[in-house]
Amino acid sequence: MAPNDPLAAYLDRFVPGPAGLVYFDGNSLGRPLRATADRLGDFVEQEWAGRLIRGWDEGWYDLPLTVGDELGRVVLGAAPGQVFVGDSTTVLLYKLARAAVDHQRGRDAARDEIVVDTDNFPTDRYLAEGIAAERGLTVRWVETDPERGIDVEGLSSALSERTALVLLSHVAYRSAWLADVPRLTRLAHEAGALVLWDLSHSAGSVPTELDAWEVDLAAGCTYKYLNGGPGSPAFGYVASRHHERLAQPIQGWMGHADPFLMGPGYTPSPGIRRFLSGTPPILGMLAMLDMLALIDEVGMVAVREKSVALTSYAVELVDEVLAPLGVVLASPRDPQRRGGHVTLRHAAMREVVAALWQRDVIPDYRDPGGLRIGLSPLSTSVTEVDRGFEAVREALVSRPGAASPGSGSAGR
Repeated sequence: MAPNDPLAAYLDRFVPGPAGLVYFDGNSLGRPLRATADRLGDFVEQEWAGRLIRGWDEGWYDLPLTVGDELGRVVLGAAPGQVFVGDSTTVLLYKLARAAVDHQRGRDAARDEIVVDTDNFPTDRYLAEGIAAERGLTVRWVETDPERGIDVEGLSSALSERTALVLLSHVAYRSAWLADVPRLTRLAHEAGALVLWDLSHSAGSVPTELDAWEVDLAAGCTYKYLNGGPGSPAFGYVASRHHERLAQPIQGWMGHADPFLMGPGYTPSPGIRRFLSGTPPILGMLAMLDMLALIDEVGMVAVREKSVALTSYAVELVDEVLAPLGVVLASPRDPQRRGGHVTLRHAAMREVVAALWQRDVIPDYRDPGGLRIGLSPLSTSVTEVDRGFEAVREALVSRPGAASPGSGSAGR
């Protein structure tokens, strides 16, 4: 049964796409808000053109930290002074991971392993391998089911007195498996390890309580559920207890205690500013402010409730509409273990996704045979879900050589 949508009125806050568009990829790139179109135009004409270089003294210089504080308050469950914005997700993950392993090796040379699960996002895995090669460490892999994700049993098997850092994702990019952050973090701490959480697929969709969960480090992108726009800068979280312990490896002038001294040596700034490197991407932070204001207005609890309702409805439609065609759910059925997207598996999904794009129905594809449906809570309607699933059904049935639902081959 289609769920009620108490947040339906907020759909009009977003810039509409072409008539008939079904957008199932909000977990890759969020839709823009109408307010953002106005903000960007005003910024060019008033702040950029009007204030020019004076803008740095009038607020731009501190924007990575003021936006970080707002992100921490509204979305991340982080007290002020622990979140910053700047660089890409890849760069921030590198900086935080390198800082963590160097600190750990400094206090105990035997801690020479980075623990990562085999189905973590490729960037996270590649970074772990690169840092291990760079610093003379070893990657300890945790084998995970791509339709589930990291759990207590899996992580326990990999932890030891050699573990320096654990690098995990809050929501698995493929299956949407929702990791038990507080429990896994405690487990790593009991083994003497630090933990770096990738929040790219949860920030703005799944409530987080980084301080309460005693998370050490976290990073994530802002162009998915935070609607910052293509290539908008990432965010990093460093618990205050680690500020003076960790030395970030990309020392730039914006992280210096006195950026305009421009002296011969590097002195890190006190607090979270020390994790900045280069000139902040001001334009890339503006759209985020509008989405944070909207989430603050609605509340993360209500956002999560709609997310669960949408993904649960999608699971119902898989069972009722697509399972007779051989489609298998490749995401957790338990909404308490599922993030904001749902993945459907079928051998023909690559060609199905290509056909859907031609019809202005936009999911994305992930191997093996996965059609991924990202349901951004504030910008996706129930009607859109209905139309999208009907389009998936039609694409499966109409592809060349497809068996009819009543044939014996359906469900293999």
